Amino acid sequence: MPDHSRILVVDDETQITRVLRTTLSSHSYDVRVANDGEAALEILKDWTPNLVITDLSMPKMNGLELTRRLRNITSVPIIILSVRGEERIKVEALDAGADDYVTKPFGMEELLARVRVGLRRPLPNAQQESPKIETGDFLIDMAAHRVFVRGKEVHLTPKEFDLLVYLARHAGKVITHRTLLAAIWGGQSTEQVEYLRVFVGQLRKKLAPEGSMARYITTEPWVGYRFEPGGESILKNSESNL
Repeated sequence: MPDHSRILVVDDETQITRVLRTTLSSHSYDVRVANDGEAALEILKDWTPNLVITDLSMPKMNGLELTRRLRNITSVPIIILSVRGEERIKVEALDAGADDYVTKPFGMEELLARVRVGLRRPLPNAQQESPKIETGDFLIDMAAHRVFVRGKEVHLTPKEFDLLVYLARHAGKVITHRTLLAAIWGGQSTEQVEYLRVFVGQLRKKLAPEGSMARYITTEPWVGYRFEPGGESILKNSESNL
């Protein structure tokens, strides 16, 4: 069944926007383009995309600033495009609120795969899964995309939500880096361990903010992460390195 999701493409290179518009439209996506961050924000005033693809380096407002602005008003998935592939730049983009990072030049099939992952949302299966996960200190409402920790709502980005849901469904078990990366970002991202370091760090801060005596995600060095929904006292164990 064709996917008619709305995608906003933001890039100051006309050739890139033309190719992306043509390719994405041929896959039944509803596509609009903007040449810089300011123009993108104008489009968002009367058109709500399901996903944003933005270049990193642009005049007037670059991709990082656009991502930060978007995160103030929406949780829409964001994919960053850039010729810069250094880990530091990727981490900075993910810290700003991006969900994925694709280095130019890229294959169109790879980008389409990342778009599908970005648009994908875990749907409850009536026979296998409950629309809500209640475990330990957590209530995760799948249908409403809301998370409550000890009765207090915690606001997560789409990828943070997906990561928490996967961890919660495997509570108490060690989940390897590769397994988490494949489940949340797709098979093409199994070597991007920096993604996990950033998102796990963000989740830890949001789920147990400064001053909290509980830790919900523990590190298994060189292997992966374990989710403890009841929390683990930081007085018993000092915080592990990411």
